[in-house]
Amino acid sequence: MLELGITFDYAQLVMDNDMAKMIKKAVEGVVVNDATLAVDVIRQVGAAGEFITHEHTFKHMKTEQSQPKLIDRRMRDAWLERGGKDFAERAYEEAIYILENHKPDPLPDGVPEQIRAIIEEAEEEYGIKK
Repeated sequence: MLELGITFDYAQLVMDNDMAKMIKKAVEGVVVNDATLAVDVIRQVGAAGEFITHEHTFKHMKTEQSQPKLIDRRMRDAWLERGGKDFAERAYEEAIYILENHKPDPLPDGVPEQIRAIIEEAEEEYGIKK
């Protein structure tokens, strides 16, 4: 937000959303049990074995690690091959896409009137003129 909320950057909102999801995932913590520790896989493959291509690793990487939409975790060469767009550039593109394509579900019947009543009550309570 800029200028005390008078100006708002939609791309910043999209970036904040991506970061908030990552923080939420981190705050959830890590489940520690035989399955997540891959005890059986370690016994099977061995302590000096290769785990990267093991099915267990693929399964748990998608659930245990945060999966941001806009932060690109690829190696630099792969990132450059795909255009080398940084976080802000991808966020602006995503914000524009959302603004052009998002179709929100309509509010249920009566909800707009309830919201209007709440606003009018607050305006009256605080002496705000329309």
